[in-house]
Amino acid sequence: MVYPTKIEDSARNELANRVFFRLYQCANMLHKTGTKAVESEGLTTQQWAVLGALSRPAASAGMSVGDLARYLKVSRQNLSGLLSRMERDGRIQTAADERDRRSRLVSMTSAGRHVWQDEALPKIHGYYGQVLEGFSVNDITHTLHYLLKILDNMQVVDDRQGGGDPAD
Repeated sequence: MVYPTKIEDSARNELANRVFFRLYQCANMLHKTGTKAVESEGLTTQQWAVLGALSRPAASAGMSVGDLARYLKVSRQNLSGLLSRMERDGRIQTAADERDRRSRLVSMTSAGRHVWQDEALPKIHGYYGQVLEGFSVNDITHTLHYLLKILDNMQVVDDRQGGGDPAD
């Protein structure tokens, strides 16, 4: 005999599998189609994320490499090569943090800000409009709410697994 909890667990696991597979597909499609949306600006979705993070008012004085890695949920190692390429391309700059000389602050250059605000953002907003076609403001709000819940729970799992700080 199958007990109701086993049926519920089975249904929950099947739905969870579908949710996480769709998240995986969405991440891949964001990388593919998002990069195409901003490729004429010489950007990738990873560079788009860095410029977006640095464009926030909270980052107006720059962000340490560790703080940027934590914000983006990536390792410092994964971020390092990306930042080097962006600095080479004149989009960002790094400088010693005056409060902690061992730390490097990352900030957008004026050229990077121009690319971000004047060239990339209009295309990104157009991309959002296409991808969220048929979504109401309420739909978008609910989607954001549930993605944040998943992200919070993933952070708890990461902490329990000893993943600790993604910047390390």
